[in-house]
Amino acid sequence: MTQTHDQNFKNLILDYPLQAIQFFAPQEIKKMDGMIKVTPLRQEQLKKKLGDRYRELDTPLMLEWPDSQKKALIFLIEEESKTSRFSITRLAHYCLDICELYKTTRIVPVVVFLKGGHYPQELRLGSDDHTFLNFHFISCNLSALNASDYLDSDNIVARLNLPLMCYNKTQKVDVYAHAVNGLMTIEASFNQQIKYLDFIEQYADMSEAEQLEYQENYLPKESTEDNQMGLVQFIREEGRQEGRQEGRQEGRQEGEAELFLRLIKLKFISLPEQVKQKIKQADSEQLLKWSEKLLSADTIDEVFH
Repeated sequence: MTQTHDQNFKNLILDYPLQAIQFFAPQEIKKMDGMIKVTPLRQEQLKKKLGDRYRELDTPLMLEWPDSQKKALIFLIEEESKTSRFSITRLAHYCLDICELYKTTRIVPVVVFLKGGHYPQELRLGSDDHTFLNFHFISCNLSALNASDYLDSDNIVARLNLPLMCYNKTQKVDVYAHAVNGLMTIEASFNQQIKYLDFIEQYADMSEAEQLEYQENYLPKESTEDNQMGLVQFIREEGRQEGRQEGRQEGRQEGEAELFLRLIKLKFISLPEQVKQKIKQADSEQLLKWSEKLLSADTIDEVFH
């Protein structure tokens, strides 16, 4: 599961680097500037000897400004799903590795904690009389942030992380709705919407009753049909693509099946296992026919017959 969290946040930060830095480290970037150039850096650090173990960073990013008077700045963003596993000495090693590799001291270490807990916030090397190294970092504890402060944020990274923030259990569906609404209004790419809807759903972990509440209170029938029409059109366009290799064809059909599963769950919430298997085994043409029937169907049986 820890590896899943790592991959989730690596994707999030690489897809929205400036928004991620602005949200996780607001004290460093207060204003967004479209002219900033962002370059992902090598995650695996060079070894002293080939047989040595290597240190792998989560998401190192270099920011460069068009103004040559302002030097490049490197952000090292680490995600920690379990506070107990955090090591400040390991983080200090990362920073020193980058310092040596890129010949710069303009480095900003940032750690994103998914859950609260105790962890060292400073590393001091020295004696009673002198300090020779004083290392600290920017800490973003998502579970300590008040979700109500970000419900209407125009920062997509903030909106996607709403389910991980602090809120009353009775607010869960509302928080989920604001996260989904933020994704759909801020992100124009349909593929990215599908990608990060998974992110929201994973961390919201909605029960069937909560999903039903969301559908009834936050998803009017008209909006549901609009969303379904968008997915139907996407499946139709995908089905028209030609010249794909056989392996890619199979992969595309799997993707279309996943899309239709999301589509039908949006309307009927709970699906029998045999229905899920039937969808996964269907070809593109069959999926398209079912998706068109879904718009007017009142029961699951009407979709498939």
